Amino acid sequence: MRIAHISDLHVSSPLFEPEWGDKLIRCLNEADLDLVLVTGDITMNGHLYEYQLAKEFLDRIEPRIMIIPGNHDAMNDGYELFEELFGTRKPFFENEEVAILGLDSSEPDINDGQIGRHNYPIIKEKLSRDKVRILALHHHVIPVPKTGREWNILSDAGDVLSICIDMDLDLILSGHKHLPWVWELQGSHFVTAGTACTRRLKGRSYPSYNLIRIDGQHILLDQVNLLTGEKKRMIDKFHQPSRS
Repeated sequence: MRIAHISDLHVSSPLFEPEWGDKLIRCLNEADLDLVLVTGDITMNGHLYEYQLAKEFLDRIEPRIMIIPGNHDAMNDGYELFEELFGTRKPFFENEEVAILGLDSSEPDINDGQIGRHNYPIIKEKLSRDKVRILALHHHVIPVPKTGREWNILSDAGDVLSICIDMDLDLILSGHKHLPWVWELQGSHFVTAGTACTRRLKGRSYPSYNLIRIDGQHILLDQVNLLTGEKKRMIDKFHQPSRS
């Protein structure tokens, strides 16, 4: 199975680069993907016209797409527009190889996020089967280096981290910080995607996305430089059955 993980498109931002957006669409449509996973911040301020722009952009993606909102998307009652245009804020995908659960970690009109105790049983229910298991959310669970002061990881990051480790989840995918990064903790990999097509970049970083390949229980993840197409191998691992 081939999955692209993209994040923080901000299609309505003055720093959105249409040329980069067009290139991203071409790359995704030519990559023989089974799924495109978007971990939030498709808009800048959650207004209706921004959501309409985002939908027009995302509708150009030909593979199946799975989207969760980010903190920018929840602004100005945007979370209601998200449901109207894209459906559930808790999407779930499953086949014989993988189970993927997306959860909305955003809070209206603030940058902070949380999963919330009411969602913990959903994680345990949906990601309990012995296959590659992926949790997707917008906010990162572990702080990302070189992104300034850290005050908006999940407010319940400790509880979520404990669940991920106890369940031996394979991948925890997020965005939010506009800088690609990977942490490995007790066999679970916490993956933050960079911004895919805006100039809201950190330092000398570049627009990027992640390409995930799952072959049985073998998991590969490459970070892809959108501008050059260069790939950097970030993860090469095998799924470990849950110990719980």
